[in-house]
Amino acid sequence: MYEGAIQDLVDELGRLPGVGPKSAQRIAFHILAADPADVRRLADALTEVKARVQFCEVCGNVAQEPQCRICRDPRRLPTTICVVEEAKDVVAIERTREFRGRYHVLGGAINPIAGIGPDDLRIAQLMTRLADGTVTEVILATDPNVEGEATATYLARLLVPMGLTVSRLASGLPVGGDLEYADEVTLGRAFEGRRRLSA
Repeated sequence: MYEGAIQDLVDELGRLPGVGPKSAQRIAFHILAADPADVRRLADALTEVKARVQFCEVCGNVAQEPQCRICRDPRRLPTTICVVEEAKDVVAIERTREFRGRYHVLGGAINPIAGIGPDDLRIAQLMTRLADGTVTEVILATDPNVEGEATATYLARLLVPMGLTVSRLASGLPVGGDLEYADEVTLGRAFEGRRRLSA
């Protein structure tokens, strides 16, 4: 335990996701030793992001305007929506350069243990977007874990009766992975998603 301001900084840094007590302490002492101009830039960036960044009124992605750059892009296919849990998932999919449609960010996943139900997510906004009939395909790209699967199952039950093409991202073995280290669920998914090869 440290005194005053340094302990307050360690405590606040420790509240960040993925930052444990040791990492929080290391970051705090790095900030303490850093040039004051560098610390000011960091503080300004934190203040600026809270003041200027908002969530897109259409899809829920992060944006500096009422709509994000993807929703404003007329080249994106309006007929396909990829549903993700968080805005960071949009970035991951965009890096692949495989998807040319639009997104819908739920803001999390169904997790009864944490008290998160369907009403806590942006599902009503998704249904509103689908109401006009422009969208013909919805890709469910929630995380391949228990909460993500529960969310995808819940959404599929809502969307399939609407006559939409509903698909789920394939999941299975990572490239470069060894079969002996794969868990049963991953290996099972790899079998379900197997492809026929032709000569």
